[in-house]
Formats: sequence, C-alpha cells, structure tokens
Amino acid sequence: MIGMWQAMVLDCQDPAPLASFYQELLGMVQVQADADGSWIGIGDAQDRPALAFQRVEEYTRPDWPGQEFPQQAHIDVRVQDLDVAETEVLALGATATGRGGSSFRVYLDPQGHPFCLVAW
Repeated sequence: MIGMWQAMVLDCQDPAPLASFYQELLGMVQVQADADGSWIGIGDAQDRPALAFQRVEEYTRPDWPGQEFPQQAHIDVRVQDLDVAETEVLALGATATGRGGSSFRVYLDPQGHPFCLVAW
C-alpha cells in the first residue's frame, strides 16, 4: 500500500453551497476548509476520507453522459512521504504532471485520470 484514500474531490464554481447540499444529503459535517473558501471538505470525522469541493476558475458544468464536458472529479491519496510515494506511483505507471505544491502533487493514472498525492 502506497497511501490511504484522503478525499474524492469535485470541481465546482462555488464550494460552500455545494458542500452544504452534500452535508444535508449525506448527514456529514465540515472537516476542512481553506480560509478563502476555495476548498471545503465534509465527512464523518477529521481522520476519515472526505468528500471535498474545489473552486475552479471558469468552471464548466459537466454534460453527463456526454463527453464534450466530462465529469470533473479526482481522488486524493494521503501519504507519509511525497518523494517515496511519487517513486512508487511512477513505477506503477502513473505520470507526473509537474503540478502541485509543498503538501500535494498531481499525477495522471495510466488512462489519464488525475489524482493527487497529499502529505498530511
């Protein structure tokens, strides 16, 4: 095992109302939020996987089941050490995108779906 499931992340125009919708729908509570409101996570508890909502500039709604504007989501995987986990996912066939920051890095799975390794 390289890491643990951290969150399923949905791209959206405005995280707060979407998070509120899912909180009511699923009976969850807010477990994480950025100060600027660009990221909100909801879940059962702080240490459990979350459903998260991420603000995306110039957001375009998905057109499911069509693919002109495909579904917009990715999985976050919590890891102890970004460098070690990166080596392991690349060996499994992932591709590094070069995007991320000090606490996360973005990769593509072997069929091009994005996912993040997150140091927590």
